[in-house]
Amino acid sequence: MKIYEELVARGLIAQVTDEEQIKDLINNGKAIFYIGFDPTADSLHVGHFMALCLMKRLQMAGNRPVVLIGGGTGYIGDPSGRSDMRTMMTPEMIQHNCECFKKQMERFIEFGEGKAIMVNNADWLLKLNYIDLLREVGACFSVNNMLRARCYEQRMERGLSFLEFNYMIMQSYDFYHLFREYGCNMQFGGDDQWSNMLGGTELIRKKLGKDAHAMTITLLLNSEGKKMGKTSSGAVWLDPAKTSPYDFFQYWRNVGDADVLKCIRMLTFLPLEEIDKMDSWEGSRLNEAKEILAFELTKLVHGEEEAARARDASHAVFGGGGAHADMPTVQFESADLENGRIGLLKAMVKAGMATSNGEARRTVEQGGVTVDDSKITDTSYGFTAEQLTAGAIVKKGKKSVMKFILK
Repeated sequence: MKIYEELVARGLIAQVTDEEQIKDLINNGKAIFYIGFDPTADSLHVGHFMALCLMKRLQMAGNRPVVLIGGGTGYIGDPSGRSDMRTMMTPEMIQHNCECFKKQMERFIEFGEGKAIMVNNADWLLKLNYIDLLREVGACFSVNNMLRARCYEQRMERGLSFLEFNYMIMQSYDFYHLFREYGCNMQFGGDDQWSNMLGGTELIRKKLGKDAHAMTITLLLNSEGKKMGKTSSGAVWLDPAKTSPYDFFQYWRNVGDADVLKCIRMLTFLPLEEIDKMDSWEGSRLNEAKEILAFELTKLVHGEEEAARARDASHAVFGGGGAHADMPTVQFESADLENGRIGLLKAMVKAGMATSNGEARRTVEQGGVTVDDSKITDTSYGFTAEQLTAGAIVKKGKKSVMKFILK
C-alpha cells in the first residue's frame, strides 16, 4: 500500500483539491508540504499530535516537511473555532514559545540539509508594508467570500475584530511565500482551517497563474484532536514538566471504547494489518488495545524507557500493587493544614481531582473516592499531618489516582 492510500485507510484525509496530483506527489516522495503551529503556549499538546505524526509518516516516505512556526500570526490569533478573542501575547512570550516548540518537534521530525526545515512567519510577516499588502494581496480576496468562511462562523455571532479578520490573509500569504521561496507545493491543516487553506491556494494561482501547482489537504479529525487535547483539569502537554509520562500514559489508557481503535489507526505506527485484527476485540481485550495505544504514544513522545516505567506504574497502582515511584504526587504544605488536618474535599480541589468543593462532595457521596484502598463516603473526612507524611493514596473512580504527601 502506498503512503497516500495508507493515509486514507488510517482515516487521516478528509478533503483535498487536485487529488490525482496530490497522490502522485506524495506517493513519489515529491511533496514539499507545510503545517503551521501558532505558539500560543510554551508546549505542544496532544491536539497537535495528529499533525506531528502525519509529518513523520510523510517524511519517512521521502517527502519534505516544512514546519511553520507562527511567530507572526501569533500576534493576531486564529479565530477558528473560538467564541472570544485570544489573549494578546508579547514578542518575548511568542519567541520563547517558538523555541520550546522546536525542541519538542525534533523528537518527531528529522531536520537538516535536504530534510525538514523550520521557518518562522515572523521573518516575513513583520516586514510587510500595509499599503503594499493591500495592493498585492488584499485585491485577491472577496470580503463576501471571507464572511461566509467557516473559520469566522462562530465569531460573527459575537463580534469579529478587524485584527482577526486579517488572519485568513496572513495564513494565505504564508503559503504564497513558502511556494515562492521553498517550492512548497502542498499544505495540510485541520478541517476548521479549510477556508484559510483554500485562500492560500487561490492566492498563488491568482498571482502566479492558474497552472501554479498549489494544493491543500485537511486532516479528518484535527479539530476533534484539539478537543482531545483538553481534559477537565487542563491540557495534556507533550512537555514532561507539564504532563508527566505517567499522566500522559494514563490519558491514552483511559480513552473511550469507541475511540481506541480509531486512535491506534490514526496516531500509532503499527502496521494496518495488525490493527485490523483488533477490530473484533471486545470487553477486556479493548483494555489491552488501550494499553497498546498508551504505550506506543508514550514511547513516541517520551521514549521507550519512560513508556515502560509509566506502564509498570499503572499496573502497580490499578492492579492492586499500591504506590509506585512514578505515581503522580501532590505536595501539601503545613500552611494548607488547619488544626493539624486538611479536609478531603479541599485536598481534592487543590490536587486537581475536582474543580470545586461541590464536585468533590458529590464524588465522595456517590462512593467514588478511596483513600489507601478504603472507600470514603464521609464528606467531613480529613488527612492528618502524620497521614500525609507517610503518604496517602487517593483514587477517584477507576482512572484517577494520586499520592498526597506533606512537603
